Amino acid sequence: MRNTLLDAGPLIALFDKNDSYHQAISFVKGYNGKLLTTWPVVTEASHMLSFSAHVQINLLKWIDRGGLHLFDFDFDHLARLVDLSEKLKDVPMDLADGSLIIASEATGVSEIATIDGEFYVYRDIRNRYLTNIFI
Repeated sequence: MRNTLLDAGPLIALFDKNDSYHQAISFVKGYNGKLLTTWPVVTEASHMLSFSAHVQINLLKWIDRGGLHLFDFDFDHLARLVDLSEKLKDVPMDLADGSLIIASEATGVSEIATIDGEFYVYRDIRNRYLTNIFI
């Protein structure tokens, strides 16, 4: 089964009808595999959807129905997050992006669906880049 990490941008586009990034909607509807993200990504998306509590709830219900699988980002990953953040402080890398790199390292998932340009800079612990499937 194909596995892909999902960043906040496409997640926001799924639930914000005014978002101009419609590629995310067709991608998720046609995706045949497991979409994986982290709680920091869900938090970022929820914050960006704060214009409507109803929309935020719809996001959470979709996750609850199995729309997304959540990587268990926990305290044991904090040292790696600090390491990544220090290494990439000139970019800079935020918590959500760092959590996706860590999820990739832990799960071996090397594809990401993102509209962010920073992922071409980020490398995992094996010194490999994630493959952005939107490019």
